[in-house]
Amino acid sequence: MSERIREFLDRQPTPTPCLVLDLDLVRQCYHRVRATLPQARVYYAVKANPDPRVLAVLAGLGAGFDVASPAEVALCLAAGATPESISYGTTVKKRSDVAAAFGAGVRCFAVDSPADLAHVATVAPGARVYCRLFVPDDGARTPFGRKFGCSPAEAAALLAAAGQLGLTPYGVSFHVGSQQLDPAAFARGVRAAAEVAQRGAPVPMLNLGGGFPVGYADPVPPLAAYSDAIRGALAACFPGRPPRLVIEPGRALVAEAGVIRTEVVLVAQRDGRRWVYLDIGRYGGLAETENEAIAYRIVSSRNGSAGPVVLAGPTCDGDDVLYQRTPYELPLALRAGDFLEIKAAGAYTASYASVSFNGFPPLVTYCVGDGAG
Repeated sequence: MSERIREFLDRQPTPTPCLVLDLDLVRQCYHRVRATLPQARVYYAVKANPDPRVLAVLAGLGAGFDVASPAEVALCLAAGATPESISYGTTVKKRSDVAAAFGAGVRCFAVDSPADLAHVATVAPGARVYCRLFVPDDGARTPFGRKFGCSPAEAAALLAAAGQLGLTPYGVSFHVGSQQLDPAAFARGVRAAAEVAQRGAPVPMLNLGGGFPVGYADPVPPLAAYSDAIRGALAACFPGRPPRLVIEPGRALVAEAGVIRTEVVLVAQRDGRRWVYLDIGRYGGLAETENEAIAYRIVSSRNGSAGPVVLAGPTCDGDDVLYQRTPYELPLALRAGDFLEIKAAGAYTASYASVSFNGFPPLVTYCVGDGAG
């Protein structure tokens, strides 16, 4: 946790739950990612945290933006992004959404099916299109499964059809799944992209997607391991002139910049286990605890000897349980009214919070720092 966040939490009697973001840490994370893979243009995955203050910092640093709705387009433009810096990366979109983005100046769209390509061709004439490939996402804590992506053969056919429809074939993309713990997954994606080029399709741009992990309760491979895997695959698969590279980090830019403060609502014994109920749960911003996929680092305001706990949220939903299998220990003296801090919580928390399930308000975000240093 940064000193700025610590000082804010110690000084401000803020209602909980709340998320506190250090914008200077966002800036530092951006520079770290850029330094690790300097040949790639960074397009921030807006869904990770669409706070306008985060977007403004990244726009000021020259980042591009990966969006999935007209609302995200509008957020980026209002934060200072140019239409040219926005890529519409989802392959599941209404024709009216494509038209709205095109009307706002966006000229780059992902596709992975003939139907989606037809949407773009109809209402975004002349736009650049790139095909999203399916690649295995083994090793990801939150995989995409088969929801997105096509085969190299299908991608080559789609790019050829795009040219015939008056669009500009721009390249291919893939995504290896969020919080990807295996650097070799990116090499597999590069090999799939090379197969598209081998089929005669133009691949001037290769979008490597996101998936770069951050450390939560457990350590993860360093970013350098991912850049090494990517560089090695590019050298082997594109030995001549490599394509222009794009990456779409979300978690890697904002997760470590955020801390959630939550209050203990209740401590109870149930069937021999100590249950600790918090004022934040899966519907308040901790959606990534589903199936206990992401195990956050959680610390207590109390000291003293600790023991095992089950952690749950405050709502009347039986699924609103955070951790039953993942081992967590908290102080035995923990009581209602105590505070816990959830580390590295800047990504996929506030953007996942429900509007008012059970009447609980969305997760409030505070920002410290200015991101300009």
